[in-house]
Amino acid sequence: MKKFDIQSFLDYVEENGISRVRVSVCDIDGVLRGKFISVDKFLGAAEKGFGFCDVVFGWDSSDIAYDNSKVTGWHTGYPDSKAVIDLSTYRNIPWLDGTPFFIADFDTDGSTMKSVCPRTLLKNIEIRAENMGFIPYFSQEFEWFNFKENPDSIVEKGYKNLTPFTPGMFGYSIVRASQNDEFFRALFDDLSDFNIPVEGLHTETGPGVLEAAITYDRVLVSADRAALFKTSVKEIAAQFGVMPTFMAKISENLPGCSGHVHQSLWDEYNKTNLFWDKNASDGISNLMKNYMAGQLYCLPHILPMLAPTINSYKRLVEGAWAPTTLTWGLDNRTTALRALPVDSKACRLETRVPGSDVNSYLAMAACLAAGLYGIKNNLPLQPATTGNGYKELAYGKLPADLWEATQNMKNSEIAHELFGSEFVNHFTGTREWEWNQYTKVVTDWEYKRYFEII
Repeated sequence: MKKFDIQSFLDYVEENGISRVRVSVCDIDGVLRGKFISVDKFLGAAEKGFGFCDVVFGWDSSDIAYDNSKVTGWHTGYPDSKAVIDLSTYRNIPWLDGTPFFIADFDTDGSTMKSVCPRTLLKNIEIRAENMGFIPYFSQEFEWFNFKENPDSIVEKGYKNLTPFTPGMFGYSIVRASQNDEFFRALFDDLSDFNIPVEGLHTETGPGVLEAAITYDRVLVSADRAALFKTSVKEIAAQFGVMPTFMAKISENLPGCSGHVHQSLWDEYNKTNLFWDKNASDGISNLMKNYMAGQLYCLPHILPMLAPTINSYKRLVEGAWAPTTLTWGLDNRTTALRALPVDSKACRLETRVPGSDVNSYLAMAACLAAGLYGIKNNLPLQPATTGNGYKELAYGKLPADLWEATQNMKNSEIAHELFGSEFVNHFTGTREWEWNQYTKVVTDWEYKRYFEII
């Protein structure tokens, strides 16, 4: 990773007449929260850190303060917590005249938010892997819907009858890509210039749906890229009159949107992929088998980190290109885990549970921690599922909704062992809050179902 050079940075801002820097942190829901600060303020913050209101972990995605948080709340007065800028995350924002950008987190003993910060959690799990002799390489891919709308128009329309970016079901369409080449080109080029290299971009089945695969790298770098990807796509798309959504499921009549996580463990010294075994009939090493076994064993205990919203579970239904059972298979898109033993470089595991609504730091932390648990405990791998994974019930099913999944995690000794009690208690509290907000709402479905008939 290239070392940040303060003099080169100062030369850049002076030569380009830049007076501001953007810094962001990631909240529990995976939403980037940030601000612009002056260059002078940045120089001081880069050395000593800076104060960031700890409400960033004390409210939900709609800025409503939790009433069940112990780490922050009205009882603490919502003070500032010390955020630290990670200088290695430096990049310039192409669509904002090259404004410098940095990611910050709360990985310091001076921060009261250290134990619940998603990025800090992933850093700790990465260190755990390194202490076991492994270098984790990850990547994430996203599917998302795009509409010819803006924040005002979707509210005026009540989120109904929105105009899709492109019409019809047209996956892998060369025609749609060429018809919208300026937008496609901006996504490819601007994301790359923002150090989010995209190795593939295409239309997916569904009106206005796109899919992008981000180039793999060390796990923290990949999580940074994935977290920045969603916000960046939204900002780039706005220039073309397009509004994306990364909801996991926007309609019962349309496919859901995935956020699959690809992963492998490497030997740093020999530069070898430890998931690959050239002597195995299927190319899968015993280490990879333990890793997959760990994920399958832990999934019911940690599912909210992979499926964090009410909407997540509308995607995790049978026949919707998303898993429902605790299964794995060789290049099988109906199972929770899809093993891809391609070759010594590309051999990897694809965890198909996460949707595009996921917090990438938490999803990758969950995948890695669960896999390492399987290695540490030498867990045996169940037989691969062949054919339809939805019909393989011998090994159990994923929890059906956010409440069930959250209660599993809240009371799980495994979850507390993997992530620490302070994080688990806070995070599951936020998911209980999310569920309670949902259960109070009277929906359109209820009106249509009951208004006249009951």
